[in-house]
Amino acid sequence: MKKNKNFVKCHGCEHFFITYRSHKPYGCKAYGFISKNIPSLVVFQTSGIKCAYKKLKNYI
Repeated sequence: MKKNKNFVKCHGCEHFFITYRSHKPYGCKAYGFISKNIPSLVVFQTSGIKCAYKKLKNYI
């Protein structure tokens, strides 16, 4: 499998969440959807652009 340089990792993002549904385990609050794949990958596959809402969580 080729690595895509346009891929943005969702883990650690403020908008990323786990749904605990076996058929659609990942979600994005910014875009408002849940999916089987990581949300940023779905965004890139459908629109051809990187995720515009990536925002790291503030753990402090």
